[in-house]
Amino acid sequence: MDKNTITGLVLIAILLVAFSIWSRPSQEQLEAQQRYMDSIAMVQQREADLKAKAEKALANEIENSAADSTALFYQSAEGVDTVVTIQNEVAALSIRTKGGCVSSVVLKDYKEQDKQTPVTLFKGDDISMNFLFFNKKEIIQSQYYYFKAVNQTDSTVTMRLEADSLSYIDFNYAMHSGSYLVDFNIQPVNLDGKLASSNKSVNIEWEQRARQIEKGYTYENRLADLTYKIANEGTDNLSATGDDQKNVEESLNWVAFKNQFFSSVFIADNNFEGGSKLTSKMEAQGSGYIKKYSAEMSTAFDPTGSTPTQMHFYFGPNHYKTLTAIDRAEGKDWDLSKLVYLGWPLFRWINKWIIINLFDWLSGLGMGMGLVLLFLTLIVKAAVFPATWKTYMSSAKMRVLKPKIDVINQKYPKQEDAMKKQQEIMGLYSQYGVSPMGGCLPMLIQFPIFIALFMFIPSAIELRQESFLWADDLSTYDAIITFPFRIPFMGDHLSLFCLLMTVTNILNAKFMMQQQDTGANPQLAAMKWMSYLMPVMFLFILNDYPSGLNYYYFISTLISVATTIILRRVTNEEKLLAQLEANKKDPKTMKMSGFAARLEALQKQQEEMRARQGKR
Repeated sequence: MDKNTITGLVLIAILLVAFSIWSRPSQEQLEAQQRYMDSIAMVQQREADLKAKAEKALANEIENSAADSTALFYQSAEGVDTVVTIQNEVAALSIRTKGGCVSSVVLKDYKEQDKQTPVTLFKGDDISMNFLFFNKKEIIQSQYYYFKAVNQTDSTVTMRLEADSLSYIDFNYAMHSGSYLVDFNIQPVNLDGKLASSNKSVNIEWEQRARQIEKGYTYENRLADLTYKIANEGTDNLSATGDDQKNVEESLNWVAFKNQFFSSVFIADNNFEGGSKLTSKMEAQGSGYIKKYSAEMSTAFDPTGSTPTQMHFYFGPNHYKTLTAIDRAEGKDWDLSKLVYLGWPLFRWINKWIIINLFDWLSGLGMGMGLVLLFLTLIVKAAVFPATWKTYMSSAKMRVLKPKIDVINQKYPKQEDAMKKQQEIMGLYSQYGVSPMGGCLPMLIQFPIFIALFMFIPSAIELRQESFLWADDLSTYDAIITFPFRIPFMGDHLSLFCLLMTVTNILNAKFMMQQQDTGANPQLAAMKWMSYLMPVMFLFILNDYPSGLNYYYFISTLISVATTIILRRVTNEEKLLAQLEANKKDPKTMKMSGFAARLEALQKQQEEMRARQGKR
């Protein structure tokens, strides 16, 4: 093969490779093609699901005397799609005549990010709701039919799907004065023999795209999830951090499509039957949405119309006392307050009985939320001060004994003598009546309160759009710098309260290291860098968190630093050492603590084992 032939083949290969790269679909084209294929698959899956639902619903239906039922609602198949509005003092609902379902909800007492426009929970294509009824020859899907609005008042309306002037299905909506709860029932009239008499349930298909209502996409997404209440049991939820789907076999009291501070809840008096299919999918940042929720479920339905299907909607804030008041007013065990995440049972108990009541009391005094958080922090710090004092004194006693500990450290410089050294140190502490674990229990007492507040503050809707100092909204981050790029974990901004929190935590770590430098722990120097690293890590972790939470941590840590400085100044270490010397002469102080005794016993066992091994 000559040189020209080889050159020609190489050029052809280059052209083929270049053409394949040039003609390859772009990422956008590939995504569009995937969406197209997914839509085809979804249509096919829906057809299969509808067929399965119809077969299940009509499994016991007898081929009977019904006339041509395929035309049951033929006169309602065409019409004009208009909107009917009902409202009360706190909310306005728009209901479409096509489908007869709620198409938008406006919450009058809460504002959008502009702080002027009332919050729109959803509108237009954000939501779809479909009720499926069955007869022998068709699946009647409410979303394709036109309803008539009858018996309308300011806060109530009946949406009627007519088969004829005497036969129809009513969707009845009724709002209560000053309440976010909406009563909803389905009442068939004169349809006995026209609907499948053997089918005792109505299928429901509910979808909603959760709008991004708050400024912080990342954090709102973290607190937005599909939550549901299992009948006679507790609540559960789908994952908030990724796409998730679950078929729930238990009966459900309610299903909630939840944002950070607002929820759409569908409640069934006779429960949603087992077999509900629940789905949650993430929405792209910048799309204006955070999640896409869907629920396929069913509940009891009487086709004869003797007993209406009683249900309710809750369109409103995730406010703890608002939700508990609805439970009390309705006399139900719905437990809607679980929509406000307050942590695991212990932390939830602390929040429910202590923190929330204290927070409401301070709020009722008329002060701004920044001052409420300040006084809340002061009260909590005052409440745990006895434990703080005990922790400090335990460390102070160990610190004044440091010269004696240094002597023991010099006595046993070798690593193989570590057990003997530790045993002698524990003996020294025992002589002076000092317990190394004396400061641990008080710290454990403070920990649940610390975690409870960590859970409560981000869920407190009272902080929403409340300003303090430079932060214009304590429920989201307070950016002082916005970057033209995103930093991993940190985002595209720097929050000032988070930065201040980090600085005070570094200072607190410094004082804690000085406080804990008792000489008994030779690894203390190696731990220092970790103590300083943790606050820097929190800068990245908490930068997207609400400024109210970082403000609380900043104030709390600042108080801890000030407390440590004051206690160091008022503590006379010479007198403390003299007191310990006096304790040493008291035989009662010679009794070891339970921990020290167990440690000494363990050390003796290890020494005996080493001795036996040495003999072998």
